[in-house]
Amino acid sequence: MNTSSNPRKRALVIGLILVGSIIVGIFGLRTIRAFREFRGHRPPPPSAAEEIETDVSLIRDWMTIPYISKMYLVPPRILFKALEIPEHKNKEKSLRQLNEEYYPQAKGIVLEKVKATILANPPQPMPTVPDTPVVP
Repeated sequence: MNTSSNPRKRALVIGLILVGSIIVGIFGLRTIRAFREFRGHRPPPPSAAEEIETDVSLIRDWMTIPYISKMYLVPPRILFKALEIPEHKNKEKSLRQLNEEYYPQAKGIVLEKVKATILANPPQPMPTVPDTPVVP
């Protein structure tokens, strides 16, 4: 049978097209609204919970250089340079693992060097990014 000759099939097709159009319209409007609300990827504002750590006695040998670098705001390259070890392939290793690999004869030397380096390079506050208005 031809769909143009059957009024019930024609009504069903038109109804499905209308329902589909409504669904597309609803989700399209939600997408446009979300896009207008989008502010971009900015660093979160500093909070009291994310204060810069200054007490080096809290550093433990299970920590990694990137973790310590983030906590104490000292660039990882400075810490790796002080340890005289390459940064490549050592980012995921703990201080204990680095000590065992590079200084097996001196237990705890990596931990002490990291603490001394942090004390010698006080944390620098992160530059603030000025808020820019979002134009709709």
